[in-house]
Amino acid sequence: IDPAELIKKAAEELKKNELAKKPLWANFVKTSTARERPPVDGDWWYLRAASILRKLYILDRPIGTNKLRNFYGGRKNRGHKPERFYTGSGKIIRTILQQLEKAELINPVKEGIHKGRRISSKGKKFLDGLTKDGK
Repeated sequence: IDPAELIKKAAEELKKNELAKKPLWANFVKTSTARERPPVDGDWWYLRAASILRKLYILDRPIGTNKLRNFYGGRKNRGHKPERFYTGSGKIIRTILQQLEKAELINPVKEGIHKGRRISSKGKKFLDGLTKDGK
């Protein structure tokens, strides 16, 4: 299945089943310091949550907030100065991870030096169910 379709379907399901809830402050924040304005799409919170869930499914290893901040960062236009990479918002990613953990779609992992979160069997079933519906 196309990743964009899967993320869109997962976002709709997350919103419909209230597995991830958009906080009030989410209407006013930028997703990274590299961005100039907040997202225009009203459902961007659910799309980001679905994207994070898919990322955890694909990698299938413990992933922390810092790695995801690097993934959701971007290059900032600094005028005459050269562009520079800036990481994504940690608060947004952390809050989404906490919501997905509360919905039991991901599990916290603390295995020695490996810390972060990994997708649970319930999360795998959730995404696999969305791919089978499309066929």
